[in-house]
Amino acid sequence: MKKYVAEFIGTCALVTLGCGTAMLVGCDAAYGSGYLLTALAFGLTIVGMAYCVGNISGCHINPAVSLGVLMTGGMSVSDFIGYVIAQCLGALAGSGLLALIFSLGGVTDMTGGFGSNGLGGVNGSAAAGCVVEVVLTFFFVLTILGVTNAKANHGSFAGIVIGFTLVLIHILGIGLTGTSVNPARSLGPAIVAAIDGNTDPISCVWVFILAPLVGAAIAACVHNFLNSEDKAKEE
Repeated sequence: MKKYVAEFIGTCALVTLGCGTAMLVGCDAAYGSGYLLTALAFGLTIVGMAYCVGNISGCHINPAVSLGVLMTGGMSVSDFIGYVIAQCLGALAGSGLLALIFSLGGVTDMTGGFGSNGLGGVNGSAAAGCVVEVVLTFFFVLTILGVTNAKANHGSFAGIVIGFTLVLIHILGIGLTGTSVNPARSLGPAIVAAIDGNTDPISCVWVFILAPLVGAAIAACVHNFLNSEDKAKEE
């Protein structure tokens, strides 16, 4: 149970701090400061959570990461299901906190949708959005699987590597899809935005659920292939 609580807290923090920053400063590529601040907010939250709950749950805080870990033999199916439920609930809680804070404080949401993802940067093309999210998630999850591999021996630096990889992923992806690479992070804000009356994010949220999972699955297959020779030698 502690693992699931850790995943809930971590995902709640990611959405609250990452999406909250996007809501406050905006993430229009024409205004570089907001763009970079949003990228840093997501990445630095991952760094913080990695050292906060990483020793408890591994700090996946992302169903796509959990899928990659599952496919590489790092967790059971039952744990995978528990992680995904906790992550989605954490994302909803984070979005709910943002709705409360911004409504009580009368603060303007610069994104118009609680930091939710969209296809505006790819001119509404679901196909292009899927390609972007598959590619970005592939690189992100492959990095995580590599840096957390027992033979990698990155030790206490793994959280920093993963966090700054997410910053880099966001620098490219924000202007295209808002950067999801995380189904839970997309689902929570989309649901809260729909409750608030903005149904645009929920109409395309399937892209940000399906594509990251596909990208993670490909990353896991590649990781398994690249490490297959080592496994064979061990056997």
